[in-house]
Amino acid sequence: MGVADLPALNATLNATAAVLLSIGYVLIRKGRVETHRKIMLAAFATSTLFLISYLIYHANVGSKHFPGHGPIRTVYLTILLTHTILAAVIVPLVLVTLSRALSARFDRHRAIARVTLPIWFYVSVTGVIVYWMLYRL
Repeated sequence: MGVADLPALNATLNATAAVLLSIGYVLIRKGRVETHRKIMLAAFATSTLFLISYLIYHANVGSKHFPGHGPIRTVYLTILLTHTILAAVIVPLVLVTLSRALSARFDRHRAIARVTLPIWFYVSVTGVIVYWMLYRL
């Protein structure tokens, strides 16, 4: 696997994180706390691997400009802008949410998780969309 393969890997990691987050949500709603914990730790690990791979790729390649023009470019830039802002916001949110869960402060964990989960899910899904628009259109 070379650096050129990392965008596809990154999209796969983002998609995997989104699936794990969805499963984790369903599990906690069903009261399956221990399985929820394992799945959410897997989502965290997957997103961490994504971030490492993303940084390696961009340190070696730099940025790729969107090749499209017209209205699709506006759509892409809107998705990219919201994705980028929320990707920066999600890192501390995930760390605080995880810290509260691991220290068994579940009331505080639950309160922040209600904010963290939809943002994390959005960032993961839009990461796949950005990849698709950049590399597959």
